[in-house]
Amino acid sequence: MNITVLGAGLVGSAIVKDLARDPNFAVTAADINPQALRRLQTEAPITTAPANLQDPHTVAQVVSSADLVVCAVPGFMGFETVKTVIEAGKNLVDISFFPEDAFALDELAQQRGVTAVVDCGVAPGLCNIMAGHAETQLDSVERYLCYVGGLPKIRSWPYEYKAVFSPADVLEEYTRPARFVEYGRPVTRPALSDVELVELPGVGTLEAFNTDGLRSLMRTLDAPFMKEKTLRYPGHANLMRVFRESGFFNPEPVAVNGQNVTPLELTSQLLFDQWKLQPDEVDFTVMRVVVEGQRNGQILRTTFDLYDEYDPATATHSMARTTGYTATIVARQVAGGLFTKKGICPPEFVGRTPGCFENLLEEYERRNIQVRQTTAVLGN
Repeated sequence: MNITVLGAGLVGSAIVKDLARDPNFAVTAADINPQALRRLQTEAPITTAPANLQDPHTVAQVVSSADLVVCAVPGFMGFETVKTVIEAGKNLVDISFFPEDAFALDELAQQRGVTAVVDCGVAPGLCNIMAGHAETQLDSVERYLCYVGGLPKIRSWPYEYKAVFSPADVLEEYTRPARFVEYGRPVTRPALSDVELVELPGVGTLEAFNTDGLRSLMRTLDAPFMKEKTLRYPGHANLMRVFRESGFFNPEPVAVNGQNVTPLELTSQLLFDQWKLQPDEVDFTVMRVVVEGQRNGQILRTTFDLYDEYDPATATHSMARTTGYTATIVARQVAGGLFTKKGICPPEFVGRTPGCFENLLEEYERRNIQVRQTTAVLGN
């Protein structure tokens, strides 16, 4: 089977190398960065395709011979890239976390007979799969809560944060209004609001704040209380609020000495070097998903805990592992016919499909990613 991976950044490269381990897959990596492609060729038996993936015509050419496409481009490119792949009639798994509504492409995907799994990273992604699976174990869902974050293990002033994604994508989380559900109604609050301290085993005290991470769950999960919060070291949210309120995240150009400067682009450029994970720097990913509901008259709470660290054996950062491997596992499920639903498919659809969640846990185990699931009875 021919699989084309669009994007060869830190996460995209992890996706490429994981898929290339399968002798049944012929993997092609496409990216505009020739150095990234050359490096990947020394690390995995793949074909490379230097390509400007912002050009829809180029994307259509690159995926023309693919049986399955994995999209790992930056968020601002994601929607148009996914649209182009669907128009080409190719099944796909996407991690780009684009701001547009993916369901706007559902009719097109249905017409083309395409399975398009979107938002298939760790959050959104794995947390949605957990929610979908937990839903199948309950008669009704009352509450969904997700805490998630990726952080450097060693804290360094002033940001105490590093990223495997583009800083612009991270900053998008700090500016986009956070939508969640209270008493069955949608509620919107500013990103970085409602800061609380959270204690997590093996990690200690982190702060959690509102971000716009529910996405498709607001449409697909019938629960009166739903919320996602991002985890960082304490103090990070306040620092980012200062940046935001001072205009450093503004996408509109401002005049400086007769030149137009876009604050967001400048801030992203300045932060990129400071937020870049070094090749051997240890990062970790931590996530807690809580789903409460009723089954047979009992109130149950199911908790999923994920903790993962940088893997020195493969020199792969944790956020790349947890994001990328979720995508590759689901890609294998699509390729192998375990998941076959057509149209735009958020990951909770995967979690609802018999066998998919169990298969995902088995594949995680093979990659030394641990997920702990516990269920408690809260009452009748």
